[in-house]
Amino acid sequence: MSLLAALSVSASGMAAQRTRAELLVQNLANSETTRTPEGGPYRRQDVVFQSAPQTSAFSAVFQTELTEGVTGVEVSEVIQDPSEGEKRYQPSNPDADKDGYVAYPNVNPAEDMVDLLSAQRGYQGNVAAMSAIKDMVQHSIDLLR
Repeated sequence: MSLLAALSVSASGMAAQRTRAELLVQNLANSETTRTPEGGPYRRQDVVFQSAPQTSAFSAVFQTELTEGVTGVEVSEVIQDPSEGEKRYQPSNPDADKDGYVAYPNVNPAEDMVDLLSAQRGYQGNVAAMSAIKDMVQHSIDLLR
């Protein structure tokens, strides 16, 4: 694998983890939202990753000639969690049903915080890989002087 291909793989991982982190923050921000434009409480969202071939416009010719099957990661879809959220008895709430219960989102803030830390660690791992590749390129240049 060329160094440019390795950079492309790390960049795809960073982009995927950024998307995941954005959705997790959105889940946390809406953990008490009982009314959405679609109707009903907010539904927790998550991403599904899949492997994807990596190409770079700059190095496309070199990658096709020198490397085979370099894959990174991409977000294939954003899914909504179909599970039901908690119902709380609040008869004075304007969102209460006929029995006085309000449907709350199916968001577990503790779980989403752990997932957010995982996304952060994944992002940091890709940054560390890119930094190591940058150092390798710099050492190669220094050797050629």
